Parts: sequence; structure tokens; C-alpha cells
Amino acid sequence: MPIQRLIILRGNYQMPNMLILAQKEIRDGYRNKWISVMTLVMAGFALVLAFLGSAPVGTTVISPLAVTVVSLSSLGIFFIPLIALLLSYDSIVGEDDRGTLTLLLAYPITRSDIALGKFLGQLFILAFAIIVGYGSATLAIASFGEMPVADLPWSIFLKLVFSSILLGCIFLALGLLLSILTRERGTAAAGAIGIWLVFVVLFDMALLGILSSGASSLIPDDAVKWIMMASPSDAFRMYNLATNNETALLSGMSGLRADQVVPASILLVFLCSWIVIPLFASCVFFQRRAL
Repeated sequence: MPIQRLIILRGNYQMPNMLILAQKEIRDGYRNKWISVMTLVMAGFALVLAFLGSAPVGTTVISPLAVTVVSLSSLGIFFIPLIALLLSYDSIVGEDDRGTLTLLLAYPITRSDIALGKFLGQLFILAFAIIVGYGSATLAIASFGEMPVADLPWSIFLKLVFSSILLGCIFLALGLLLSILTRERGTAAAGAIGIWLVFVVLFDMALLGILSSGASSLIPDDAVKWIMMASPSDAFRMYNLATNNETALLSGMSGLRADQVVPASILLVFLCSWIVIPLFASCVFFQRRAL
């Protein structure tokens, strides 16, 4: 959308600048095929996992939807952060590199509106892909599964969709902050890969290595679950897999003691704080960014 139309939209509809910029981000995503590509990829992976996951259920009491939720949770931990970072890593530094950031700031739009508007637009794109992708898997299970639709545990599926969107919000916020703090698109791209590796791969490997070594005696058993909260992907995993009997059984977390499981409400607080803090920092640092 041309920059001049921002002011036209604002004058005709009195739409807040933040929402205008979010609408622009959505239009750019549609024009660049981001929406269609991500939706197709998410739907493809979800359908494959749905059909493969429902195969071994047989006559057991575990529902095929619970099996699919466990599979989609594992997919989401790796895939959703990567998509979110690819969407957001050049939000500001890309505009600066193309020379459009200076033009955008020449209009009566605050820097916070720009940052939050881009975040909301990218969130819509990612949430649309998640809902359509996961929804296609659910429709497949409901259509071809042997268990009646009314007997499926829909609450754990809705919890998965909600927490997946929260996970996407976290990495969108981290990508936005990275884009504000960097000056080159290449640096931002490398930083996005680094964030993904740290929170999705290296953190768990490092924690597992420590717990498998002699240093594990220095860490109290009760402290491990709180150390895991330092990674949003682990908080997402625990929220979806450890707080429900069926998913805990399928994921191997049913053997955890009650004191080893973080309550769902606290996990949600941690996930939301992972969104709010980077967004707040983005607005603060964007105000101080020199053009």
C-alpha cells in the first residue's frame, strides 16, 4: 500500500495509525505470497501428522485428536518460531535499508505505532496460517476418524491453537526487537537464526547435558522446571503436554510428580511476559534509534 494512503485511510475512517500499519503489513504479506505459502506449509505438515498420528491408535482409549495434538506440539516448537522470525527480523531494519522508514516517520505517526502496527499485522498472518493449518488436520480427523466428533477432546486442541499463537507472538516480538537493534539486514538475519538456535535447540541440549553430568547434583530437583521457563519453547511444551492426562501419557510426561509440573496459569503468565517485555523494549529502543 503506498504510504500516502495511510493518511487517506486515517482521514476517511478515523482508523488508529497502529491498525492502518497492521493493515498495510497484511496487504504486503498477501502481495508477497507470505500468507498463502505459510498456510499451505502449515496445512501440509498438520495433515501429514494427523493421518500418521491417528494410525497407531487402534482400539485404545487414547483419542486420535490427542495423538495429533502431541505431534503438532512437537512441530510447533520448531516450525512456528522459525516462521515468526522470518516474518519479523527485517520489520524495521528492512524499512531503513529501503529508505522508506524516513518517509514513514515524516508523517504524523509515532514510532510505537509503527512497531506495534507491524507486530499486529504479522501476528494476523501467522495466526491465520496456524488456525487454517491446524484446523485442516482437525477436519481430517473429524471426517475420517472412528471416534464420534462429540467425544473428541476439543479443549486440548483449542489450547494448542491458543498457545501456538502465543508462541508465535513471542518470536515475532523478539524478531521485532532484533530488527530495531540492528543496522544491517544481514546482521538481523544472522541474529534471527541465532535466536532460533538458542531457544529451540541449544538451550535444551545444554540443560540436558548439565543434568546428565556430575553438575546435576548442584541443581535442586524443584529448580529444573523453573530453569526451563527461561526458554519459551519449553514453556509451550509443558503447557500443552504436561497439563493434560492424555497428552502427558503420550509424550512420556505422565511420570512427573505433582511438584515437578508448573501449573497452567503460571505457564501462561510466563508466555505472556515473553511477549510483553520484548514489545516494551522494542518501543523504548525504537524511540532512541537514530536514522
